[in-house]
Amino acid sequence: MTLYSTFFWIQTGVMPYLSRRLGMDTVVFGYLQTAFAVIQLLGGPVFGRFGDLFGGRAALSLAYISSGLTYLLMGLSTNIPLLFLSRIPSVFMHGIQAVQMVVTDLSAESERASSLGKLGLSYGVGMIVGSLTGGILISRFGEPATAYVAAVGSLLNAAIAVKYIPAHTKPQSVTQQHKAGQATGSVFSLKTITRLMSIPGAAKIFTIKIITGIPSGVFQSMFSVVAMDYFKLDAEHNGYLMAYIGLLQMVMQGLVVGWLTRWIPEQILILCSILLVCLMGLAMAMMTNVIHFCVTCIPMSLGIAIFSLTTNSILTKLAPAADTGAMLGLSMSVYSLIRSISPTIGGFLFDAYGFPSFGYLQFGVNLLLFLSLCPSTCSRPTLHPKQTT
Repeated sequence: MTLYSTFFWIQTGVMPYLSRRLGMDTVVFGYLQTAFAVIQLLGGPVFGRFGDLFGGRAALSLAYISSGLTYLLMGLSTNIPLLFLSRIPSVFMHGIQAVQMVVTDLSAESERASSLGKLGLSYGVGMIVGSLTGGILISRFGEPATAYVAAVGSLLNAAIAVKYIPAHTKPQSVTQQHKAGQATGSVFSLKTITRLMSIPGAAKIFTIKIITGIPSGVFQSMFSVVAMDYFKLDAEHNGYLMAYIGLLQMVMQGLVVGWLTRWIPEQILILCSILLVCLMGLAMAMMTNVIHFCVTCIPMSLGIAIFSLTTNSILTKLAPAADTGAMLGLSMSVYSLIRSISPTIGGFLFDAYGFPSFGYLQFGVNLLLFLSLCPSTCSRPTLHPKQTT
């Protein structure tokens, strides 16, 4: 997970500066982000089902090979059409989802949120190292060479997965059932998706994820543009900023959220996270420089970490053990869906109303969601997710 995160954030630093060098404006950059999200949206459920059928080793290897090919083609891109084509192999670039599948298989339900949160430590370390390394490499060697470093590293990571990750991480009984059904089973199964979506409580969680995710997705999709045009950061200083965010994510996901889940019911944590993100949206609308942003990021990172980990934890508890990968695939597809529409919204808002519009959107949407959920959450006892199935 650390290596995947490192190389992902190395190439993330490449994209805005490479696209600007190729003559891409803000609107077209939004289209590029949308294309990437749509491709990942198509691959997410298929990838989750693939992991359920063929095991953690195969899922991790496929994710890392897809990452390497994506980064390689990005480095070879000499014009805008080639840069768009470089996104095609990312259809199976679901490294986070693959690791979450393995950890879900190996963790007890009572420790699920905490176990998923510990992945934040690994991801945060990679985000820090990757952001710093990417900024330095871009400044000294240029965008293509930096993308090649990420590509080679991802392919080496695939080799590590093949060598050290067990072929199957699910319980033995589930693995035997899958082996017996592989002859007739399908990687793309609409029946499985429909069955998972019909589980009581699942549709509500997915709806909440979409509503609260759109404002965050709008800001995240335009963050690289904001860093260049609003905060006036070069590649190296942008790397420092991303490393700082990675450190916050590492602490919040790896330490704070796990501790909170031991004392506070997950449904209450979701409500609190929505309120926290709502208030930080208002603060973001009022900020004027990068220092203000760094201060606001502290509580905002906590709110986002709580929301992401608790919703994923609930969804994996709702799903049968044989289908946790597919459920995580649907969860990741929600974020891909959000990323497919948020760049277009973000580009319009940034050009028409400026950076503060992102904060006001986040504040308004999450305030309405909080007010709609608060009466139902507080008026009845909070149940363990398994009690709703």
